[in-house]
Amino acid sequence: MFIHLMAGIVFIYLGARLLLPLRVGKKTKLGLALLLLIITQQHLINRLVFGGLASPEIPASLLLLQGWCFLFLVLLLIFTLLRDLVLLFGWGVRKIRGSSRSAPSSPAFSSGRRQAMMVVLASGTAFWGIRDAVGIPDVRHVEMVIPRLPKALDGLSIVQISDMHASPLLQSSWVSAVVDRVNALKPDLILFTGDMVDGNPTVRAADVAPLRRLRANYGILGAAGNHEYYSNFAGWMKAFPALGINMLQNRHEVLSIQGQPLVIAGVTDVAAERVGLPGPDLATALQGAPEDAVRILMEHRPANAPQNVSHGIDLQLSGHTHGGQVIGMNAVVAQFNGGYLYGQYKVDALNMYVSSGAGLWNGFPVRLGVPSEIPRIVLHSA
Repeated sequence: MFIHLMAGIVFIYLGARLLLPLRVGKKTKLGLALLLLIITQQHLINRLVFGGLASPEIPASLLLLQGWCFLFLVLLLIFTLLRDLVLLFGWGVRKIRGSSRSAPSSPAFSSGRRQAMMVVLASGTAFWGIRDAVGIPDVRHVEMVIPRLPKALDGLSIVQISDMHASPLLQSSWVSAVVDRVNALKPDLILFTGDMVDGNPTVRAADVAPLRRLRANYGILGAAGNHEYYSNFAGWMKAFPALGINMLQNRHEVLSIQGQPLVIAGVTDVAAERVGLPGPDLATALQGAPEDAVRILMEHRPANAPQNVSHGIDLQLSGHTHGGQVIGMNAVVAQFNGGYLYGQYKVDALNMYVSSGAGLWNGFPVRLGVPSEIPRIVLHSA
């Protein structure tokens, strides 16, 4: 509901500041106003007409067009707000100095040339943001010291795949390219940290099929993110094991690597509670786990890291934030995630890596200055 309300505010503001001052006929203005309304309310239309907000089942080309239009309007809104603030400040200065000139009316408040420049800049930036959003993620190499890690496990490599969001936008060819890139790293472990899919297992079957080709020396494990709960969670918990992914729902596995135990734990997401399923419970997940073994936790959201320290977690792998997706949004996104955004963090004795994500939700397919990634994390003993 919040996203639809904000979209309505954007429609009113841009309509008043950009459409009303245009020197065109009434029919043209009404047509432009209708187009503006459709673009600002595209998420509502997707929810009501195309199968849902999380994964509207429409062609990728239309999703890209929707994304471009939405980002174009967001940028146009920002540019218009900045323009109006500058002009309002100038009017205030003149008023203080005693100028008799009143505040400029809407038509005079912005020249046609200034508006054209804003449109061109917003269009080009939106194209750039869409292009980067759907590209194949690059590998980010991370070296991490885990003090309790046995020397026999020094050099253990983990590939983290987070926020893949397989969908009508990021289809089987994209997923296959991600699989090829991961397999080329020859990882010891592959760990999925949630939001792997958007849509039901039946409609996404072909898109996630390439995941069967993933290979790791000691296993492929995963934990659910919030988006898994939006579309037939029970079905996905059957589909993922069939793809070779061992899903850990508030439980752990003890792997034996080079004769040393390694605990891999996974918890559910708080979104589970909204559909009557158990929320994240780390104590339950670790019940019976050896105390002296290194503990790696997969938790989709990073905010619980300070609380997880008391459970002896050595390494937490998270995602969810998408790195903010757009420079400038970073601070806001971090505030909703315990102050964590992306990259490596140290929380007391706990090490954490928050991935900016391999993919993104098709409702906002934009990346500006925040690239997608496939982290390859190499562990070292003290």
